[in-house]
Amino acid sequence: MRIVIAGGHGQIAMRLERLLAAGGHEPVGIIRKPEHGDDLREAGAEPCLLDLESASVEEVAAVLQGADAAVFAAGAGAGSGAGRKKTVDRDAAVLFADAAERARVRRYVVLSSMGADPRHRGDEVFDEYLRMKGEADAYVKGRETLDWTILRPGMLTNDAGTGLVRLEAATGRGTIPRDDVAAVVAELLDSSATAGLVLDVISGNVPVTVAVKAIAGN
Repeated sequence: MRIVIAGGHGQIAMRLERLLAAGGHEPVGIIRKPEHGDDLREAGAEPCLLDLESASVEEVAAVLQGADAAVFAAGAGAGSGAGRKKTVDRDAAVLFADAAERARVRRYVVLSSMGADPRHRGDEVFDEYLRMKGEADAYVKGRETLDWTILRPGMLTNDAGTGLVRLEAATGRGTIPRDDVAAVVAELLDSSATAGLVLDVISGNVPVTVAVKAIAGN
């Protein structure tokens, strides 16, 4: 499959690109800094230079044209202010969903966040982040032409992946290595039966492949 990933230089995206390339897929990572291109090539991905904060839906749709699936893994990142939570975590997510529809890419996986909720209360930047993620998720859920799956990981760590997770509609709080989140996204891309599901994921005791098959009802 040809899979286009928004936020292609992110920590989970880079791990995902390596997994997809190793599996014989063709990952394409959207990046906004040219100097990140070599990192993507080393990971086995094709870099695509495009700033989702300023691009038009037509420009993004052109990148998605002919893709088999799309993954939204972009984020403003730690240290960014509330303004960029709007322009990246919400607005870029909306733009990417619109572009996927225009390019007729049905399979669509969103890397969201546990606790994302448009009605979340609080005045801190992280509260705004959860609201913007929640608004973006709600928008994607309303797209009838997308076979979407929304994945909401618990607290992310850089520990080595174990390949063992807990993947459910609601898991409760917990941690999970970025390695394992990437593995779950890769497996979800191969499982269209998970379309229409919003899933929490934390570390657990079930192998990733088994967990995805179970949640898909296979």
